[in-house]
Amino acid sequence: MPFKPADIPKCPKCDKSVYAAEERVAGGKKWHKHCFKCGMCGKFLDSTNCSEHDNELYCKMCHGRKYGPKGYGFGGGAGSLTMDTGKQFGNTESASQKHLIFDTTVIKAKDGEGCPRCGGVVYNAEQMLARGKAWHKTCYKCNECNKRLDSTNTCEGPDSEIYCKMCYGKNFGPKGYGFGGGAGALKSDTEFGRESYDGARAVLRPDTKCILAPEGQGCPRCGGVVYEAEKMLAKDRVFHKGCFNCHDCHRPLDSVLACDAPDKDVYCKACYGKRFGPKGFGYGNAIVAPDAFNGYEDFSNRPTLIIDTTSIMAKDGEGCPRCKGVVFEAEKILAKGQNWHKRCFSCSKCHRPLDSISACDAPDREIYCKACYAKDFGPKGFGFGHTPTLVSVTGDIDHLHLSMPTGVAPKGEGCPRCNAVVYAAEQMVCRNRLWHKCCFNCADCHRTLDAQNLCDAPDLEIYCTPCYRKKFGTHGFGYGMGAGTLLSFQ
Repeated sequence: MPFKPADIPKCPKCDKSVYAAEERVAGGKKWHKHCFKCGMCGKFLDSTNCSEHDNELYCKMCHGRKYGPKGYGFGGGAGSLTMDTGKQFGNTESASQKHLIFDTTVIKAKDGEGCPRCGGVVYNAEQMLARGKAWHKTCYKCNECNKRLDSTNTCEGPDSEIYCKMCYGKNFGPKGYGFGGGAGALKSDTEFGRESYDGARAVLRPDTKCILAPEGQGCPRCGGVVYEAEKMLAKDRVFHKGCFNCHDCHRPLDSVLACDAPDKDVYCKACYGKRFGPKGFGYGNAIVAPDAFNGYEDFSNRPTLIIDTTSIMAKDGEGCPRCKGVVFEAEKILAKGQNWHKRCFSCSKCHRPLDSISACDAPDREIYCKACYAKDFGPKGFGFGHTPTLVSVTGDIDHLHLSMPTGVAPKGEGCPRCNAVVYAAEQMVCRNRLWHKCCFNCADCHRTLDAQNLCDAPDLEIYCTPCYRKKFGTHGFGYGMGAGTLLSFQ
């Protein structure tokens, strides 16, 4: 038998024999080491990055560029943002067009069983549910703007279609000023509407007059029957929610803003204050000028604001000390054991309104503010007065000694300075002797003394510290206070 050598595999690239020492295996075929490289970029390959296609080797990047899906979002890294269709490699139709775009109408379903948009059969892998029906994923988008939808932004329209929230609001939502999404809420828009603005209002505001209630039992504004779901209470009367608004400005009200008026209607606080509140300078909301508020009641026609406290006179010694009228509990203010009206409780001189802190009872059985009381009954002279303490208010200095007792005390029991009786309210104690407050001062400079600068002298008098040192302290160079330490007192 003649010798027959063994078949040696050929390299697909160079078509030469490949021996075991230099073979590389890929795609069921053997390659030379130097032929085992990418057919596009020439990069040498190994078993981890090798891809074989039609007897040709590619790295993964080049294989994806030439044979992988094309279009926006395909590729690796930044390449996923390119629109490479592979025309430079001779491709006339990309893989993305062949495999990613499905024709959902190739298999038609029975009437009422398939996708509502294309009529094709919907399998479980691509099923999206809306309106109780199954939709293809590619058909599950807004009917108007073709925006992709999901379970959070799908709105089912009355025309058996699905919309995004924005398109649904434009087509089927309420129209008019204040309706819409985002900045569109400030537009009065009816161009997208299949219902007019009046039709939207008819849906939003039902006719509450269609069922009238018996006289005096229904809503005071419209007269219709008020059911529990829409009941609003005000002053033992029942309103509809839609009718519970201000009579003047029609602002919607609640339990905080509503004000019951004397005309048996409801108002907001601002309109109530303009129509029924007090008028004149300082009254109203940020109003500092007299105002009759657009022809409402005038201030002169409101006698209830000016209270006459003398209309009911009291018995002698029982009424208000100023107007002699009866003082009732709601307006009672106590001062000096007497009852005053609130409007009478003011300063007798400057007529300033007073309270328990600023009122001063005077010896003439009247009340004054602190400033007027100090001017009329306080001490006079240089340094006394209210605020400007350097002003000498006209008056006799003898007022300072009105409470000074005129009687002379027994020897050794009175004030050491004036020998008058010293009562407990004005006594000052020093070395077991009692002094008047006005007498408790330095015998030389008459400076008012206290426990810190008081010095008892051997002559049974009291002195301030500097005068005591001058009179009874050590004398000579270096003794004294301050700059006086450089003087020699004799």
